Amino acid sequence: MFLTLTTTGTPERPATDLGHLLHKHPDRAQAFSTSYGTAHVLYPEADTARCTAALLLEVDAVALVRRGKGKGRGGAPDAALAQYVNDRPYAASSLLAVALSAVFSTAMRGVCASRPERAARPLPLRVEIPALPARGGPGLVRRLFEPLGWTVTAEPVPLDAEFPQWGDSRYVRLVLESELRTLAEALRHLYVLLPVLDDAKHYWVAPDEVDKLLRAGEGWLPGHPEQDLITSRYLARRWTLTRQARERLELVRLAESDDSDVTEIDNAVAEETETQERPTPLAQQRRDAILAALRGSGATRVLDLGCGQGQLVQALLKDARFTEIVGVDVSMRALTIAGRRLKLDRLGERQASRVTLLQGSLAYTDTRLKGYDAAVLSEVIEHLDLPRLPALEYAVFGAARPGTVLVTTPNVEYNVRWESLPAGHVRHGDHRFEWTRAEFGAWAAAVAERHGYTVAFTGVGPDDPEVGPPTQMAVFTLKATVEKEAA
Repeated sequence: MFLTLTTTGTPERPATDLGHLLHKHPDRAQAFSTSYGTAHVLYPEADTARCTAALLLEVDAVALVRRGKGKGRGGAPDAALAQYVNDRPYAASSLLAVALSAVFSTAMRGVCASRPERAARPLPLRVEIPALPARGGPGLVRRLFEPLGWTVTAEPVPLDAEFPQWGDSRYVRLVLESELRTLAEALRHLYVLLPVLDDAKHYWVAPDEVDKLLRAGEGWLPGHPEQDLITSRYLARRWTLTRQARERLELVRLAESDDSDVTEIDNAVAEETETQERPTPLAQQRRDAILAALRGSGATRVLDLGCGQGQLVQALLKDARFTEIVGVDVSMRALTIAGRRLKLDRLGERQASRVTLLQGSLAYTDTRLKGYDAAVLSEVIEHLDLPRLPALEYAVFGAARPGTVLVTTPNVEYNVRWESLPAGHVRHGDHRFEWTRAEFGAWAAAVAERHGYTVAFTGVGPDDPEVGPPTQMAVFTLKATVEKEAA
């Protein structure tokens, strides 16, 4: 990965002052060790009129894979073959952004004891990156950098220059030019926007990333027209962190417009309102009900079928009685997000051995799913077309045959209580159907009869006297298990 910073100067203000601002001497080539390779800083040219500093990041692809341990985004892009066929060592990404922060950390803060007046003053700058992933194309590159005062040149890189009919790749050659920015501002723009354009990060995005974003975005991010896209992509689309960042940015914007301190704006709400209890979200109530039913069944080895982004798996992992937890989903993207949520690359060996994430379709029998104490189908069946339900039924109840099966699904009768839901609409655009309590009861009873289970029903959420609870849950128990317990 390669990036150059160029400035021009005069005899009174020589361009070689760039070495002072970056705290890297132009006469020496320096190397810095990073977690994923070696960062080299060198100066291809350095004189009074023009000075160029180059950052070359030499990625250790083996270390990248080993640190990730094959889980989530810890080591490489998500595809299984990416550790062997990978363009990351050649294209700017969050690896380069982290190297910028590590190598030029003092410059990024705008600190320069030897040239303080130069550090605080804009200077003519040219930034060039030969290969930059741009998910959104040159148009998005301009939308991100032009509002910050940069003149942007974003040339698409063809897939193959000898075969122009193949079209352009998702990479661009980027050149930024400005005389209105300080060096510290330029470095902070790159630190945030390189991974935003790539729309990927090579490491787990933890809550402290919000603080990093706000520090690097100070002075320019609160008023940026693409603020929502920047925060969402920088925080790996983690909604909780994105919302937190946007709330704090809005406080900054309000404070600036009111010429007051952020703490004054933040304390405008009375303390008693902060202590009021908020209603527990239905999703949390559903997980609590599932956990209670699993504990009551005595299950220790549990399948989460259609695990999605891993919320239930995460809750199961916190309870030591569940010794083996398997999350299954057809979506590799969902499993990747689940891996990041569970921080699989950071778990200790004992904890990591309790969790397995598998890609698989519930419409087919899978021998890997046999022999478990319990299986959970939480908000899954309504995402299938009705003709495919018998295939799921056989795969779970006929082939896998866990001792306990928990199935939750929306109660369509309760939809009239959702003020924001138009009449006749289902709760989610991907729901193929939503059943009444009678319809769900009839289906569950028939399944239990066909496969040798008993079934009991319970509601999740507030039980409305007219339309029932928002979520209905069926608890299937294998008759052989019931007979064994009775004996």
